[in-house]
Amino acid sequence: MPSTATRAPATAGALTPPSPRPSRSTVPDSRTITDPAPRPAPRAPGGSGDDTADGAGRPPMRRINAALFGIGLATFAMLFATQPLLPELAAAFDSRPDHVSWTVSGATVGLALAVLPLSLVSERVGRRRMMTIGVLVALALACLIPFAPGLASLTALRVLQGAALAAIPASAVAYLSEELDKRAMVGAVGLFIAGNSVGGMSGRILAGWTSEALGWRAALLAVAGLAAIGAALYLVLLPAARNFTPTPLRPREALGTVAHHLRNTLLLRLYAIGMLLMTAFSAVYTAVAFRLTEDPFGLSAGVAGTVFVIYLVGTCSSSMTGVTVTRLGRRGALYVGIGAITAGLVLSLSQNLTLLLLALVLITGGFFLGHAVASAAVGRAATRARAQASALYTVTYYGGASAGGVLGALTYHKAHWEGTVAFALVALVTAAGVTLYATLRSHSAQRLAAASH
Repeated sequence: MPSTATRAPATAGALTPPSPRPSRSTVPDSRTITDPAPRPAPRAPGGSGDDTADGAGRPPMRRINAALFGIGLATFAMLFATQPLLPELAAAFDSRPDHVSWTVSGATVGLALAVLPLSLVSERVGRRRMMTIGVLVALALACLIPFAPGLASLTALRVLQGAALAAIPASAVAYLSEELDKRAMVGAVGLFIAGNSVGGMSGRILAGWTSEALGWRAALLAVAGLAAIGAALYLVLLPAARNFTPTPLRPREALGTVAHHLRNTLLLRLYAIGMLLMTAFSAVYTAVAFRLTEDPFGLSAGVAGTVFVIYLVGTCSSSMTGVTVTRLGRRGALYVGIGAITAGLVLSLSQNLTLLLLALVLITGGFFLGHAVASAAVGRAATRARAQASALYTVTYYGGASAGGVLGALTYHKAHWEGTVAFALVALVTAAGVTLYATLRSHSAQRLAAASH
């Protein structure tokens, strides 16, 4: 699955009018972080890329980039580890698809519920410490999960693991925004998102092939080992924070800021779009694990898991967000993403494996494009406390992942693949309706402005 960090390309044609760049702020937003030393000038193209900070205070960019890639890989390898194993879990526990799907949705529910509180705690204990505690707890749980005696205990452990993993998206981008200048941060966030994508893909593929050879318990242990490598990369390489200043916890002020964001109709539309896109996407990728292993395809667990290499299409499409938004505007890019997913869903009804794989390419590319556009627009729509506005997007986004996983599996159980496709199309039509509403409001405002002149 996709990443929880916000990609923010500097592009025109936004869903919302551009706002002035605010001072660097945290939750609550009244505090501004000031750097203890002046920021160095941006490195000229073709610079040396030193691995350690120099005398002028240059941040150790290669270390930071590699560390954030590692923890992004570890996070998403663990978060979706059970998704390719759902058919085997259903057989092992003699359970229905929608019941075993909770081993995936439970983790995303835990993350969605914990990300906002942990983002507040990170204001007090520090970003690096918050991420370190989260990834170590998640790894400890990853070593226990393969030995769960039943489906209920497996699901409960996955909920706890998701809550622990929430510490990473709650703190990673805030760490980067405090330690790096704007130019360097764009590349670092990009590598964090790349780590998310690679971790989600490689974890699923590794789980599928290991399960085929040794069973689902060994598969989950293998994913824990992969995540441990990514976590070790992070622990060894990420420098201590230089610009973090702890602040007292102020829950009342934080709740006031949340209420402010929830009164912002622009933000509410973006949250709804992100949630609905993720609902459709999660439904497809949860149910497709069953469809690929059943008639008429009958693929083995390993081969079915390899299908997740299609996630690389999402990495490519999200990296093209800036160009697409520049040419079409944010709403135009959203229509392209929704259209691609819709076309993929219709094409996926085919009984031909090649056409099904092409359909997954369209669905994946369209989803990652739409998600990148919506998440980037959140920072422009928020008038203050942008970090908290992004955290709320993460809550709704993973709420959509949870709902899509369970309901996608349920509709597959009740009405096969056609039921899952119909459910996903309902979510997409709703997302298109929200986008169209924003388009009509924008055109109406433009006509009123022209008439007033």
